[in-house]
Parts: sequence; structure tokens; C-alpha cells
Amino acid sequence: MYALLILDMQVGLVHGPDRPWGREALLDTLNRLIRNARKAGAPIFLARHVGPAGSPIEPGSPLTELVPELQLMGDEVIFEKNRPNAFVATGLAGQLRERGCEGIVVTGMKTQYCVDSTCRAARDLGFDAVLIADGHTCSDTPTLKAEAIIAHHNATLAGPFCRVVQAKEWSF
Repeated sequence: MYALLILDMQVGLVHGPDRPWGREALLDTLNRLIRNARKAGAPIFLARHVGPAGSPIEPGSPLTELVPELQLMGDEVIFEKNRPNAFVATGLAGQLRERGCEGIVVTGMKTQYCVDSTCRAARDLGFDAVLIADGHTCSDTPTLKAEAIIAHHNATLAGPFCRVVQAKEWSF
């Protein structure tokens, strides 16, 4: 069984000043994956990145709330993390194993940070990692456009770190 993992689709990133590339298409893709996972009985996990007390993204900050566009039903596992790798100090690996998950489908934000780190860590922890090629995004940086960052990571991670598939080609 594979679990769906949605990383950091929170107000401060999705609706912040650095607009993520392809935001509306990503939200549609994530909602389709949520529906498909739910139909298949696959667990759904959502990570929220939080910072230290006093920071703009401290626990409880409205900036860390999940975006309302996600079609959640309350049966999802929502957890906080404070490192790019969603497995560090979160109990995620144990929860996946408890549910009999052999793999994890990685989606969300940000491509070059949390998506990358989590894909690499999943394989190291013995999970089959699947990255949805059109299921993650980021914002432009001073050096690279978001579209180039996404394409680069899809190419770099494919093979040694994860399988990379289009959302329409994945079934739970």
C-alpha cells in the first residue's frame, strides 16, 4: 500500500508574496490525488512546516494553516514538522509502517527543499518513494525560474531516489 503525503500546502507559502508556479493546477492535481487515495483506502498525510516561537511561522500561526482549497474530510493525518525532511522528529515512518505502507507518494511544496529532502529520505528508510511530477511546486528564485527548478528535480530524483510519474498515470 502507498500513502499520499502532501507537504507544506499552507497559507503562508501558497498565498504568500512569492506566488508558487502553477498554483491552481497543483491544487486541482492534489485534490484529484486526495479523492483517488480516499477511494482506494490509502492513508493521507499532510505536513505543516512550523518554525520557532516568535517567528512568522510559529506553531499556531495562521500562515501555517493548510489552504482551504484542499478538499479534506477530517480523516487525514495532519502533522507538524520543523525540518525539510518530513521524517525527522515527526513519527511519520512509524505511522506509515503501522498502516502497512511500503511506499509514499510525495507532493506539495517546496520542490527544492521539503519535496527533495523527503524523497531522498524515504528511500533511505526503506520506503518506495514516488514523486508526482506535476504534483509539486515552488516559487521563482533570483537564480532560476520555478518551472526549471521543478524540471531539474524531476530529472535528478528519478531513479536513484524515487520513481517520477505524472498524476494521471498513478493509481493507489
